Amino acid sequence: MDTLDQQLLALLRLNARASIATLAAKLKVSRGTVTNRIARLEDSGIINGYTVRLRPDVVPSEITAWMSITVEGNRTREVIAILLGEPGVTGLFDTNGHWDLLAELRSSSLAELAEVLERIRLIKGISATETSIHLQSYKLS
Repeated sequence: MDTLDQQLLALLRLNARASIATLAAKLKVSRGTVTNRIARLEDSGIINGYTVRLRPDVVPSEITAWMSITVEGNRTREVIAILLGEPGVTGLFDTNGHWDLLAELRSSSLAELAEVLERIRLIKGISATETSIHLQSYKLS
């Protein structure tokens, strides 16, 4: 990935529905260049999908939380397999430092979130967790 790819990805993060012509104008390259680069980024798996982000007030009852997880010994693969089957986990990330994994959690209520946390904490191989509730997002520009 070069600088142009990184600039293109930054623009797509802000608005994945931007037209090829708009992206080309902002990047000062041809539409063909943008089309080819997007196709290459998709084919290589760098771009693996597009999504819709809703305003927080559209789904006011949805709660997002982040759970940092420490795994005992060499049980990481086993724990990941179980977490990938947990309906409350919407994202799972490998990390470094004190925590081994970072899980994005979503629920419709605090009671439901408490149930998700309890199920995760009971998974064999998880030795410690710390959860933070997502309060507000800030737009990067």
